Amino acid sequence: MSHPSRRLVVQAAAALTAGLLTLTACGSSDKPEGAGASSATAPKSNLIAIITPSPDNPFFKAEADAAKAKAEGLGYQTSVASHDDDPNKQSELIDAAISRKAAAIILDNAGADASIGPVQKAADAGIPVFLIDREINKTGIAKAQIVSNNAQGAQLAAQEFVKAMKEQGNYVELTGKESDTNAGVRSKGFADVISQYPGMKRVAQQTANWDQQEAFSKMETILQRNPDIQGVIAGNDTMALGAVAALKAAKKTDVVVVGFDGSPDAIAQIKAGAMLATALQPAALGAETAVEQADKFVKTGSTGAQEKQSIDCELITKENADQYGVFAKL
Repeated sequence: MSHPSRRLVVQAAAALTAGLLTLTACGSSDKPEGAGASSATAPKSNLIAIITPSPDNPFFKAEADAAKAKAEGLGYQTSVASHDDDPNKQSELIDAAISRKAAAIILDNAGADASIGPVQKAADAGIPVFLIDREINKTGIAKAQIVSNNAQGAQLAAQEFVKAMKEQGNYVELTGKESDTNAGVRSKGFADVISQYPGMKRVAQQTANWDQQEAFSKMETILQRNPDIQGVIAGNDTMALGAVAALKAAKKTDVVVVGFDGSPDAIAQIKAGAMLATALQPAALGAETAVEQADKFVKTGSTGAQEKQSIDCELITKENADQYGVFAKL
């Protein structure tokens, strides 16, 4: 028969051993959050985050609306936000998408260089980024960069511009934001065509930063210094519309004006005879393609396409303007 005090000691030891084993087992699985597994394998939500410049510009609203509709049609939740071309705000929005463990990010970025870091941060967190409309100056971190063929579109627009001006005359060029690679590509596309005609003389080239009011102000100033102009070619329709307003205010109704984007407002001005033409870049198609590829990547780990992708632009003139709607062919 065991001594009572010895029996108590044995029971206490057994209880202590069991407690230690339990603590050891808990310790082997309850590592601090994030330890032992990369964020790339963390569970994702069913969210697709859509981030664009300001929807005050109808082009950006059209692509955001198209991306949202396509994503929700595929069964995703969506969040839509604007960075307003502010790289700091863009970083905050991407951080928010990361914290919400978004399944993917659709991004029309706030700068070819300034966006590299935030896109890399999302990629490091295991969240695929699909760029639309604007490229960044680095490959290998975004899953796709889907943009309009800006060089081809600019050349289409410039050819129509030169033809309407009968290959001669003074003209003004309004360019977009310097931080946006599209601004430079379009300007070069214009120059590649117009430079072939010695009779075409560019009397002013100024940036209006994609903005209608700024284009109006810049055009007013240019007209004071260069009243004898026959044409204006602009890097987007918003700036072209600003130029149209300034020309109207100056009672110059016979100036050839060409834009780029294919916006409904520009199409209305083309029908009215205030603008000659614009190059349509299909915003809706680019956004929808990005969402489709995001969905495929989420489900299979591959987009099935190369990173850099371009969509050809189409020339809109008075003759075919009725065939186009909101940044798309009807």
